[in-house]
Amino acid sequence: MQRPTPAIVAQAAVRRLPRWAMALFCLAYAVPGFVGRAPWKSADMASFGYMLDMARGRTGWTDPRLVGLPPEADGLLPYWLGAACIRLLDGWLDPAAAARLPFFLLLGLAMVATWYAVYELARQPQAQPVAFAFGGEARPADYARAIADGGVLALIACLGLAQLGHEATPSVAQLAFIATAFFGLAALGYWRISGTLAAVAGLLGLALSGAPSLAVLLGAGSLLVHAVAAPEGLSGASRWRVLGSIALATLAAATLASVLDLWRWRILLPSDAGSRDWRNLGRLLLWFTWPAWPLALWTLWRWRARALARAPSLHIVLPLWFVLVCVGATLTTRPSDRALLLALPALATLAAFALPTLQRSVGALIDWFTLLFFTGCGAIIWVIWIGLQTGFPRQAATNALRQAPEFEATFSLPALLVALLATVLWGWLVRWRVGRHRTALWKSLVLPAGGAALCWLLLMTLWMPLLDYVRSYQSVAQKIVATVGTTGCVQEWGLTREQVAAIQYHAGYRVSASGPAVRCDWLILNPDPRLSLAIRLDDALWDHVATIRRPSEKADDVVLFRRRTGS
Repeated sequence: MQRPTPAIVAQAAVRRLPRWAMALFCLAYAVPGFVGRAPWKSADMASFGYMLDMARGRTGWTDPRLVGLPPEADGLLPYWLGAACIRLLDGWLDPAAAARLPFFLLLGLAMVATWYAVYELARQPQAQPVAFAFGGEARPADYARAIADGGVLALIACLGLAQLGHEATPSVAQLAFIATAFFGLAALGYWRISGTLAAVAGLLGLALSGAPSLAVLLGAGSLLVHAVAAPEGLSGASRWRVLGSIALATLAAATLASVLDLWRWRILLPSDAGSRDWRNLGRLLLWFTWPAWPLALWTLWRWRARALARAPSLHIVLPLWFVLVCVGATLTTRPSDRALLLALPALATLAAFALPTLQRSVGALIDWFTLLFFTGCGAIIWVIWIGLQTGFPRQAATNALRQAPEFEATFSLPALLVALLATVLWGWLVRWRVGRHRTALWKSLVLPAGGAALCWLLLMTLWMPLLDYVRSYQSVAQKIVATVGTTGCVQEWGLTREQVAAIQYHAGYRVSASGPAVRCDWLILNPDPRLSLAIRLDDALWDHVATIRRPSEKADDVVLFRRRTGS
């Protein structure tokens, strides 16, 4: 017996969010963070360093090395994309901006693929709302579009997408390919050829981007999900073709990983010495996926009858499998946040299916909390920016400069105008939400997504100079150049990948690993004994010149030595 659906939706509630409005909304979120900044520390800077060396012929494309070190993130495809754009756009765009271009497109691909995945799942007969006795229920296509709009809004609203989704790193490529695979596996019941192509492309892209195990797990689990889920109206022969397509995509990913030797053992459980690691993981799960995770839990509760049926509903069990695999990777691999990033498309899908079951009081609670939270965050951003520009309020400027003591604020009229426009649009969005169109199905996610986009845009305009100073290595490179001058060769000992990449890019030096064959006049040393391997310098060969400090973080200090004349 088919269990009843919890969704009760009238046709008036599935009015479309205009395509131009959705496109502008996504662009307003995606563009800031990819333009107007230097590469930031850690993975963003290190990945760019490999791309730049590949584009300039300093290292091979099949085995890239940075001072002899391979990339921390496996998978060559993201590095190929960035290096190819640097080479193709040489002379037209700065290398850092050119390297980010394909990752901007990949973030857009993740949003588009998520929309279509939710749309295909919402078209499933088991996902449709209750049919009214005298008609007037939502039409299937309109209902699916409204749910898909909510899915993209839920994805944008996730707090964890902001920074990691705007970097030129393999994580963004993995996000795009997992969303593509998710769409392909969701669409197989309706579009066998395009669904198979999307699933194959997504799983192969995951394997080539450093996540072959994840690709095979997702494919194998999806094969089981489609085997037990029984979509209405799908014949036995069609089901076998769907299962064959999934098996083909999974086998292709496994074969490619084996041929290219992409398999790596990276299981790393939290330490047993204490519960701090588990508490940190718990906090990460709470804030990184907010506000999608409470809505996803609500979906699982309200749709539990369909999920636990003998033939479970595909629109619940398929995204649930993706979420479980990615959360499992979060708990067993490092860095955890980059693994959790891959769960966001499926988690946003589950969150979207909560919309037709939310009570009015719950929707009002979400709206008020979101309004207070993001309005408060936006106000703090404005107050600190005003304090940096004018010195008033004094405490706000003092607190900001405490983290960046040598920072000098600059004024940008275009950034101010964009920030003002974003703030005015936020006010208009709040007025729209409390006024007209209250029956729109996706209304409860408009303010969370709009607030996340507002705060991210304000950070990337008003705070961009401060964030660039704190997060990039420009200040350190400028101090090194002021001390060393123009030279073609420096050698390093114990520097991290991102430090080497930053010195090569910002200072224009050619950094070489220390060794007997290297005869550079300058040595740059990491003072951290864990990274410098407790090097003992020959006092007869080297003179200590300076210690270059990074004001925002002492862990990135470097020490300069000069080779003595005649040694």
